[in-house]
Amino acid sequence: MMGRPFTIAVQYLASFFILMMGLNLYGCSDSASVSNEAQVPLASLTITPPGVLQPAFSSNTTSYAAEVPKTVASVTVTASPQDITATMTINEVSTVAGQGRSIPLGPPGSPVTITITVSSQTGSESTYTVTITRLLSSDNNLSALTVTPGILAPTFTSGTLNYTVDVATGVTSVTVAATKADPDAVISGDMPNDGRATIQLSGPGTTTQVTITVTAPNGNSKTYRVTVDRAASSNNNLSALSVTPGTLAPAFAPNQLSYTVDVATGVTSVTVTATKADPNAVISGDVPNDGQATIQLSGPGTTTQVTITVTAPNGNSKTYRVTIDRAASSNNNLSALSVTPGTLAPAFAPNQLPYTVDVATGVSSLTITATVQDSNASLMINGQGISSGQPREISPLAPPGSDTLITILVRAPSGAEKTYTVTVKRPLPSSDATLSVLTVSAGTLNPGFAAGTLNYTVNVPASVDSMTVAATKSDPNAVMSSPGSVIAPAGVATGSVSSALGLGATTLFTITVIAQDGVSTRPYTINVFRDAR
Repeated sequence: MMGRPFTIAVQYLASFFILMMGLNLYGCSDSASVSNEAQVPLASLTITPPGVLQPAFSSNTTSYAAEVPKTVASVTVTASPQDITATMTINEVSTVAGQGRSIPLGPPGSPVTITITVSSQTGSESTYTVTITRLLSSDNNLSALTVTPGILAPTFTSGTLNYTVDVATGVTSVTVAATKADPDAVISGDMPNDGRATIQLSGPGTTTQVTITVTAPNGNSKTYRVTVDRAASSNNNLSALSVTPGTLAPAFAPNQLSYTVDVATGVTSVTVTATKADPNAVISGDVPNDGQATIQLSGPGTTTQVTITVTAPNGNSKTYRVTIDRAASSNNNLSALSVTPGTLAPAFAPNQLPYTVDVATGVSSLTITATVQDSNASLMINGQGISSGQPREISPLAPPGSDTLITILVRAPSGAEKTYTVTVKRPLPSSDATLSVLTVSAGTLNPGFAAGTLNYTVNVPASVDSMTVAATKSDPNAVMSSPGSVIAPAGVATGSVSSALGLGATTLFTITVIAQDGVSTRPYTINVFRDAR
């Protein structure tokens, strides 16, 4: 007796456990109601077109759900009770067992609940429900896509999402037209829902991406992308070119690439201004991208070439060339002229061409130094080339009494010449044998000194026991002597002679001047008498 109640208890526990598993599997995830036993159970339940019941049919499961495509506007429900004597209604319409009942569905996305009520002869009743959901469309395709102007690459197909379109550099906008495969889908992104938009493009050489997102009625979305490549400009022209100071030859034209400009010799730099026809082009070479540069020129008489390369946004380049000819200097002046020995007369001035120099008879050579104002000028002295500022010795000079002509030719870089002349005057030897001064250290000359007076006397007291006679030649180049010695050679103006005086006696001093010519001679005598007491 004890074993039977225990067995019954175990059976009830097992049934409860199975029921709980059923609720977990069907009641929660599929919203189906399960009873221990339907009062009036169905033997079968189907829907047509085939909709899969969730969960699968079971007599004791009373709630179901099913999904049908958007295109299905109605379903047929067919049910059969287990008890053949039971009656059945579908959505409150009496229906014979096994007879299909057509039920219209709502619009896509809306659920419709169908009720199947089964009644027994004894009055018991069971109700089954089937909730049918007509699915929303999942069609997120485009049926057509065009870009004007332009051609899609690759050709449009609804399954291809990425495209490119090449347009010319002058195209600033395109029109994109997109057609939805499902009219109830929604277009977004860079396109409005009506599927047509004008897209402004970025500058030449850039890409603009257009996104077209298609969202199906069920929420699924797909994005098409069109990359519009706007060609970079090929314009590598200048629209203007100038050189200051100066004038282009020939006159500027965008397709003329080579020019020359003549400037004066004093111009050391020019300003080159170049303007790009396409602001997005790049200038390089001797001119920076801003289009203006100060160009330092080479020396007078030289050429300086300026290159301006214009590179279009697409990479094509063109080079303009300007050759600037700086005129050669016409400066054929001297900046300095000097002689040694001697002094130029008149004093040097660049525009003074003839000069004279007086030198002594005994000077047989002379050094002349000439310096040009323009370092690029050339210099010749007496027909021989010489560097500016380098001394040149002129030797020998013409004999005394004749002139020596020195020519200094300056040739400017331009070829213009100028000749300076220096006439060196060397006189004949002097015949002057006179004194200009004659003095004694004590006493007084009698008569007073005169160049033409040759004989003098001097009286001194007994207390003066010596005498010095000093003399200055009128011509320093003469030679002055006293018996036995030269007291003033040529070139020395003054000399003297000294002697002791005898008491009560006369002492003779003789100074002889021999002129430069070596012929003329004058002896000057001074008789000095010393008193006896």
